[in-house]
Amino acid sequence: MNSEFHIAVHSLVFLAYLPSRMASSELLASNICTNPVRIRKVMNLLKSAGLVDVQKGTGGGYILRGNPRQITLGSIYRLTSAGSLVSDWRSGDPTMDCIVASQIGQVMSHIFEGAEEQFERHLDQYTIQDLLNQMQMNKRK
Repeated sequence: MNSEFHIAVHSLVFLAYLPSRMASSELLASNICTNPVRIRKVMNLLKSAGLVDVQKGTGGGYILRGNPRQITLGSIYRLTSAGSLVSDWRSGDPTMDCIVASQIGQVMSHIFEGAEEQFERHLDQYTIQDLLNQMQMNKRK
């Protein structure tokens, strides 16, 4: 998992919390505790996916376009971090005579691909609205 996932989720929950208000990259960066340049990079991904709209210029910023009840954490993960559980590097060498060296990479890839699929299904159970609801419930306690 990478930081883009966390930035995207935080941004979308924040925008869902302020549904009728634009949020600048500076405001988002302040709330997320990161640099506005990182925010703009992630927000461009979200814009390309149709999850946010952007208004440029003075008073502009980002506004949630999608329905927070329909935006799943799984969809955000696939957008920002897909494949992060599966490593490009493999130990061993498929051309070696040793059964371990020749097969460990393939066996481990299969395991991590399965883990990635299960992780995505798990994240698909949660929406941006679910997170916001949980935060609002926690505040009431």
